[in-house]
Amino acid sequence: MIPIYSFSDPDFEVALKKIVERGEEPPAGVEETVHEIIASVRQRGDAALFELTEKFDRLSLDATSVMVTEAEIDRAMEQVEPDALAALELAAERIASYHKKQLPETWLDKDEPDIHLGQMVRPLDRVGIYVPGGKAAYPSSVLMNAVPAKVAGVGEVIMVVPMPGGEANPYVLAAARIARVDKIFKIGGAQAVAALAYGTESVPRVDKITGPGNIYVATAKKQVFGQVDIDMIAGPSEILIINDGSGDPAHLAADLLSQAEHDELASSVLITTDTQMAQQVQAALAEQLEQLPRAEIARKSVADYGAIIVAANLDEAIDFSNRIAPEHLELALDDPFAILDGIRHAGAVFLGHHTPEAAGDYLAGPNHTLPTGGTARFFSPLGVEDFIKKSSLVYFSRDGLQRLGDKIVTVAELEGLSAHARSVSIRLK
Repeated sequence: MIPIYSFSDPDFEVALKKIVERGEEPPAGVEETVHEIIASVRQRGDAALFELTEKFDRLSLDATSVMVTEAEIDRAMEQVEPDALAALELAAERIASYHKKQLPETWLDKDEPDIHLGQMVRPLDRVGIYVPGGKAAYPSSVLMNAVPAKVAGVGEVIMVVPMPGGEANPYVLAAARIARVDKIFKIGGAQAVAALAYGTESVPRVDKITGPGNIYVATAKKQVFGQVDIDMIAGPSEILIINDGSGDPAHLAADLLSQAEHDELASSVLITTDTQMAQQVQAALAEQLEQLPRAEIARKSVADYGAIIVAANLDEAIDFSNRIAPEHLELALDDPFAILDGIRHAGAVFLGHHTPEAAGDYLAGPNHTLPTGGTARFFSPLGVEDFIKKSSLVYFSRDGLQRLGDKIVTVAELEGLSAHARSVSIRLK
């Protein structure tokens, strides 16, 4: 049963702390294990990668079989139902259309006749995307990572996906072809992250790694950051719904469960100004829970990290939301735009009674790779800018350097860097 609280309850802050801090620290031994895996792959390349894949995924690989072939993708495409293929293609189109609007431009400012300043935008050369395997298949993760990279103009997109026992999910491979992924490798876990970061004889080194994974994958991304760039350290999924008593309680319950079924650490929270709605959602959630195939996972999630909170008013609800900075924020209100200006921190905002968070997960167009664990205070969703880099452009004519040179020399000498100063003053004589 998902608990109902008010802000004045004596145990509310304790319950909130448990929700907010879930998943912050990896279990004992994870950091050390991941460090050893990365070191092994870095030092021994393919040999270590194949040994670890056999150990963890029960899959024997070598240099001739580690990469998915075009024939394997062809066979996967034959297994995908036409309706599913059409849905994935439509999702790819909508994701591409949305992300094209994010493309930044190279620019050069010539407002000063003797000095030109600007910014040069270039895509990354090679990107690695991690796609989870195991409990569930995520073709949507393929699209959300690969399509923006292609829109940005990345030269080569490398995908890694674990295939335990050699079993490949046809929908994941179909999504990779739709998204024009260049190479797919049958590897996962921390060893795949290490291979992407440092390169092996078979797996090329990349410039950036994106995509979600388990605690070992997240820890590995954290440890290789600096060697390569990463998107973010993804934590357990979460949803916060703000409600004013309007709408259908069954809909709100369904949306809470859409996150709870992810895993046991997922968090589902409703904050409403209506006590009766709180009670109705609680009952509807319990009823729907019995119908879920992943009921055991969802039940533990809502019991441990779920909550329904009764707020005095919407201002109190908004303040609470900004404090949490949720990954997914639903404004389940008749007029959600009326309070949108008050929302400061959220990975994605879903407005109104007919915009379930699941629409954003799959087909709306914006990216579903979102900051979790309160990091929406300073992180943004994955987007085109994650796959490009910027270089500053600086041009001084002779007159421009003469005009500002003395001041440059002054600042350099303030810092005691005489060679810096001389590189300018020598041109002023």
